[in-house]
Amino acid sequence: MNQQQRQNAIIDLVRHQGYASIEQLTEHFVVTPQTIRRDLNALAGEGMIRRVHGGAGLESSTVNTAYSTRKSLNLEAKQRIAELLAQHIPDHASLFINIGTSNEVIAEALLGHQGLEVITNNLKVAAILQPKEDFNVIIAGGQVRSRDGGIIGEATIDFINQFKVDFGIIGISGIDEDGSLLEFDYQEVRVAQAIIRNSRQVYLAADHSKFHRNPVVRQGNIAQLNALFTDRQPPDTVLRLLEIHDVALHIA
Repeated sequence: MNQQQRQNAIIDLVRHQGYASIEQLTEHFVVTPQTIRRDLNALAGEGMIRRVHGGAGLESSTVNTAYSTRKSLNLEAKQRIAELLAQHIPDHASLFINIGTSNEVIAEALLGHQGLEVITNNLKVAAILQPKEDFNVIIAGGQVRSRDGGIIGEATIDFINQFKVDFGIIGISGIDEDGSLLEFDYQEVRVAQAIIRNSRQVYLAADHSKFHRNPVVRQGNIAQLNALFTDRQPPDTVLRLLEIHDVALHIA
């Protein structure tokens, strides 16, 4: 078993049990405690588990990682995903871009395009795209979350429902084995659902860590996507669902 396989197995074990000690993991994988500590530190650094004294537990299903931390997590992977996704957006297209650190990186990758019309409920995305004189950037109205510049609420949903665009670019906090797309904030989810309904093509950007997180709010299902952009091959259960529902998989 190589390092990647062992770390994936650690995640599965922690998810199944809720907690695993260093001693248990050392015996299970027949490696040294130092090796397990390095694995746990690496996984915690990617936001895939929560490092606790003497072992590891699950990330919270009710509270998301702080925005400042998420912004730097898996940044290289997010940049690769963003560059690949941007290649699938033609010039002069219309699109929604919703809340999320991955979507902020995607906005940066779209700056080389021409004539885009972008509707967003993400102040940071709007600020990134605003300097492009040939872009038309439209900001949804609603309540602004101080922690990340996301705009949410009934007014946001009403605003989104006025449009029908070529592409909806969404992020997610977790993807369950049954294909559920999961988030932490109910109000954010309702806006994302409106974006999905009003997009001709729905693109999801999700780095590999999202396959091992279990937020509490259901946003939708993989079946509603046209394409998934990620940086590693998803788990077998998710791969089967992508095939069943004819969702294109793009690995950066």
